[in-house]
Amino acid sequence: MTGYAEVGLPVSGSATPLTIRVELRSVNSRFLDLLLRLPDELRASEANVRASLTRELRRGKVECRVNLDEGQSAQMLPDLQIVESLLHAEAALLQRAPHLRSLSVADVWRLGAAQQQQPSRDATALANTLQQALEGALQGLQKARAAEGDRLRSFLLERCDQLQQWARAAEGVAPQAVLRQQERFMTRWRDALATLGGGANPEAVQERLLQETTAFALRVDVAEEISRLQSHLDAIRTVLETGGEVGKRLDFLIQELHREANTLGSKSAVLELSELAVNMKVCIEQMREQVQNLE
Repeated sequence: MTGYAEVGLPVSGSATPLTIRVELRSVNSRFLDLLLRLPDELRASEANVRASLTRELRRGKVECRVNLDEGQSAQMLPDLQIVESLLHAEAALLQRAPHLRSLSVADVWRLGAAQQQQPSRDATALANTLQQALEGALQGLQKARAAEGDRLRSFLLERCDQLQQWARAAEGVAPQAVLRQQERFMTRWRDALATLGGGANPEAVQERLLQETTAFALRVDVAEEISRLQSHLDAIRTVLETGGEVGKRLDFLIQELHREANTLGSKSAVLELSELAVNMKVCIEQMREQVQNLE
């Protein structure tokens, strides 16, 4: 399920302004796939972050990005003595190698600041703030995913209603198909007798008609498939109404729906059943793609 959340919290007790910012991005995936991006100062907390995400999430490709945002006062000015030493070193190098590029202001700033001692940071305070920011981001992500889940729930219920209508239509098609088959058989039988010039034996006609009609009725009988399909649809509605972790249960029910639709298609001795079976398969495939996104 898709979702996004971001939370930033200041680190208490820090000598300079410092904020830990946690971003969580989630996209659809059948399984839980975590991608963590933490700065070196927080690398020790990676196991705790992973455990928190695994405890709260079950599915989705989730990216967790953690940044340390320093305030302007934390960006230290280079010490002038260090800058002087850099400039002397630059002059000596340029005398020996005139082809070298001169240092820019940005180069002097970066190299000078890198040689200064960075302010110490409390590892415990960093870890605690990270955990608080992560919990806040998880709550925001869950809200976003819940909104996405409500949309998917409405989508699946609409598809269940559509499948129910097609199932009822299929129930009415089979008896009509049997009657049409009887009429076609009688027409062919009369034409054959007229071609041969002989009279029709009523008993033989009735027996052959019974055999043909019975065989055809067995081929197009979809009562069991329709009954099981409706049962699966009722189960899907119950799962969606109950809520909780529904992804794997719905996966199984969608597979069962697909199996019944395939069986229905294999019995499509008439065009109407074939069209209904194709429509059902398309609808079930749409449901399957969305169900893979649910936890």
